[in-house]
Amino acid sequence: MSESELFKADEEVWPSIDAAAPTEEGGPIARAGFNYQDEIAVGFVLEMLANPQLVKIHFETHDDLVLVWDFGTPPRIAEFVQVKGSEADKLWSVADLCVRKKQAVGASIFEKSLDRDQHDETARFRIVTLRPVVSALKSLTYERGHEARAPSCEEMVALKSDLDTRMPGVLSKRGHGTGYWLDNCLWDERHDEPTVKKNNKVRLFEIMMAAGHPLLWEQLDLLLDELRKLVKSAGDAKWKPNKEKKILTREAFLMMWDGCLAKLKNGASHPSGGKLAEKMNDAALTGTVVAMAIDLRLDYARFARTARYMQPEEAEQLQGRVKSEVQTLSAKRAAGTIDLDGPAFHALCVDRMDAINNSLPPDQGDRSAFLKGCMYDIADRCLLRFDRTGL
Repeated sequence: MSESELFKADEEVWPSIDAAAPTEEGGPIARAGFNYQDEIAVGFVLEMLANPQLVKIHFETHDDLVLVWDFGTPPRIAEFVQVKGSEADKLWSVADLCVRKKQAVGASIFEKSLDRDQHDETARFRIVTLRPVVSALKSLTYERGHEARAPSCEEMVALKSDLDTRMPGVLSKRGHGTGYWLDNCLWDERHDEPTVKKNNKVRLFEIMMAAGHPLLWEQLDLLLDELRKLVKSAGDAKWKPNKEKKILTREAFLMMWDGCLAKLKNGASHPSGGKLAEKMNDAALTGTVVAMAIDLRLDYARFARTARYMQPEEAEQLQGRVKSEVQTLSAKRAAGTIDLDGPAFHALCVDRMDAINNSLPPDQGDRSAFLKGCMYDIADRCLLRFDRTGL
């Protein structure tokens, strides 16, 4: 493309990504089972919650995801994200980036990524992968602007030469080539889905702590499940007739988020322990037994909200053991193999919490208060009854 043609391309009026229809809608049609991509999307929604500069997210429109950034001066940045969650068990290479499916021009990952540069917003690019990259691509894993990925550094010069050799003359509709793509592409190495889920949970915990609204681990799970439903629904929707469902603005999301928090606050896990007292009274448990149960539950809430008390992995493991034990006892009672009245069944539940605590390694410390508080929190959420109601 000549200098005059490049100038003309830059002067054209380009449509915004919010107005231009996607060139294809294969994503929404063929995305069944894209749990990994959805979990990556949840992470970016959390980023939007914490960062006011991320003002909008597209789901399965012009790319797997499009992140719209506003840094205060026009134009906005459109970051086109490709998520690769099912690649082979090997390192990503330059050859992988440039291979063309069925030898078709424009079908490589590189060409598809660069081709997104055709809108009013300034284009940036991100590739999210399960596997790491070979040394030739390592510079792209550093943040944009990092000195280790300066265009003049040896690694970037070699990478540009390699790309130019493999993809000669490839330009975006706005006239940008390999140099522009290398300047603006971030290679985002992630891990498997369970790791991404864990990181999202920790990130949400940190966000809520910073906002002065610490949450229990179970509450974090409930909120993350809502986000997963949100991103899946947005990805499944079609641009026509549901364009508004595919683009989530920060303003709309914050309104929805406030509603979720209000629902959580006003639900069964109210900090007063009112429902717990009701359940225990129904089981003929009164006085100091109920008061101590409420106190243990409140202590548990404080423990679960304080990262310094125990590591998230330990808390989740203990919570899992309590849930499993409570389910076993409830199932046996429903089947008639445990035939106890309210006070006796409550005592059995308390004994089982002590048994779990006694089975822990000595260096783990005494976790009996945490275990019993967790059990009472489950009762407060109407998932455990000490009386026979509902059997």
